[in-house]
Amino acid sequence: MPVQILIPALVAALLPLAPATSTAGSSDVYRNYAQLAAHEVEGKDYLRVQRFPAGAKVAHIAIHGGAIEAPTTQLADQAAASTRQAFYSFEGIKVAGNSKLHITSTHFDEPKAVKLVGAVDYTVSWHAASGAKATTFVGGRDRELIRRVTAALKAAGFGVAVTVPEEIGGDSPRNIANRNHRGMGVQLEISRGQREQFFAGGKLGRAWVEDPSHRTKAFYRYINAVNQALANRTPY
Repeated sequence: MPVQILIPALVAALLPLAPATSTAGSSDVYRNYAQLAAHEVEGKDYLRVQRFPAGAKVAHIAIHGGAIEAPTTQLADQAAASTRQAFYSFEGIKVAGNSKLHITSTHFDEPKAVKLVGAVDYTVSWHAASGAKATTFVGGRDRELIRRVTAALKAAGFGVAVTVPEEIGGDSPRNIANRNHRGMGVQLEISRGQREQFFAGGKLGRAWVEDPSHRTKAFYRYINAVNQALANRTPY
């Protein structure tokens, strides 16, 4: 009997450990921008787009833009343009397989993005979440701005999740959203159900969302709510 117990235990000890539970970013092909840039071609596989108007204190960023997480580029771009604030987008433009270009927020160290975010006081990082229910998970480290954005979205008729899953909570100091002057930003994780309401026919293909004529009133109402929260928090 002792032999029957000890042998399986010994065999189990010698076997490789099972993989740890998956965490955000563990499935990324590239761990950081340097790795990505060594294997992908800028202008062919991805783009880096930015604007920094004089005096900008807020940055609207889409680090998973283009066809990585549609339509985060368009949301961040419109939010920044309508208030003359800073804008940054890392955009996947591959014919297919753009998810390969995803670098999780805590590892996203693309130099232009780091410099731009580091030059402002407030950051809103736009992301796409899964789920058919129309809702937004409002995370980050800026608790006051989170409260104001949540209230503004609700007042505009949009659903906001009561709790935010840890993996998309955006509260790590290493998260690009939190690397501004104040060390705190807001991360918006917008469900698919909500994003579909931003475009005619609920289509989220890259060519479709890049055409402004396909935007619905909900697209602009959502952005206006976020910007209203920012306006109440910071003088433009």
